[in-house]
Amino acid sequence: MSDNKRMFGDIQLLAGTACPGLAQEISDYLGVPLFGRDVIRFPNDNLFVRLHRSARGQDVFVIQTLAAPVNDNLMELLIMLDCLKRDSAGRITAVFPYMGYARSDKKDQPRVPITARLVADMMAVAGADRWLTVDLHAGQIQGFFCIPGDEMTAFHLLSDYLIKKKLENAVIVAADLGFAKKGRNFAVKLHMPMAFVEKRRVGNAPKAEALTIIGDVEDRDVIIVDDEVDTGGSVIQAVEIAKQHGARDVYLCFTHPVLSGSAVEKLAALPIREIVTTNTIPIPPHKMLPNITVLSVAPLLGEVIRRVHEGRSVGEMFNE
Repeated sequence: MSDNKRMFGDIQLLAGTACPGLAQEISDYLGVPLFGRDVIRFPNDNLFVRLHRSARGQDVFVIQTLAAPVNDNLMELLIMLDCLKRDSAGRITAVFPYMGYARSDKKDQPRVPITARLVADMMAVAGADRWLTVDLHAGQIQGFFCIPGDEMTAFHLLSDYLIKKKLENAVIVAADLGFAKKGRNFAVKLHMPMAFVEKRRVGNAPKAEALTIIGDVEDRDVIIVDDEVDTGGSVIQAVEIAKQHGARDVYLCFTHPVLSGSAVEKLAALPIREIVTTNTIPIPPHKMLPNITVLSVAPLLGEVIRRVHEGRSVGEMFNE
C-alpha cells in the first residue's frame, strides 16, 4: 500500500450532472463505481447536494466540466466540493475537463474582471485540495490556482488519430497566431509543414478578420487546429480562406467542442471533410454532425487520477 493511500484512503469518483457519459467512462476505466449522490434543484432554483454515504478520509475526485450552462455547472461543482469538505474527505480533487471563464484571464481593457482567477479562488475556498483539467485556454491560468494541480493535453490523442489518417501532402494551419506554438507541435509530430491564418482588426470592426494565409496550402490537404470552437468565427474564416488559396480537403481539429449559438449550423455549411474533437464537453445529439469524430479523454483522465491517487509521476506518461 502506497503512502498516499494510507494518508487519503481509497479512491472515490463523484460525478456532477454536466458530463455523465465521460464520468462513467472514467469509472469504467478505473474499475471504481461512481459515488452515490443526489443533486436536487429546488423550485427557487437553489441547488442541493446530498451524499449517499460518508466520504470521510477518502481520496475523492469530483468530475464536472464547466460548459453551458456554465454558472449552474460551476455552482454545482462548488457545492459538491463544500459538501465533501464538510464530510471530512481526506483529499478533494476538482476534475473539470473544460474550464469556463478561461478566456477572462487578463485585464485587456479598463474596469474589467479577471474571472478565471475568481473561478480558481472559488474552487480552493469551496474545498478543493487539487485540480485537474485539459488544455486551458492560456497556460498562465495554472498560476491562478493557490493549490497544486495538473493541466493535461489532448494533443497526443488528437495527433495520434491524425497520424492514422496517413494524409499525404498535407499542411497544419493554425486558426490564428495565438495558437501558432501549439500548432507547431502538431506539425512537428505529423512531419508536416505549417501555415498561419493572419487576422487583423480592420477600421472600427469589433472583431479581427482573417485577411490572408501565411504559408502554402495550394493543392494540399489542410488540418486546421485550435484549442476550442465556440461560435466558430475563427475556424470558419480559416476554412474559407484556406479554400480560397487552393486547399483540397479540409480537416478541423480541436479539443473543446463548445459549439455555442449557431456554430453547428455554420460548420455544417462549410466544405469540411472531418471534424475531430474530444468529449471534454458532451455534444448533444442535435449538434452531432455526420462528419464529427469524438475522441474520448476518459483513459487520459483516468490514468492521471490513478497516478495522483498512488503518488506516481504524471509526466512519465509522456516520457517527461
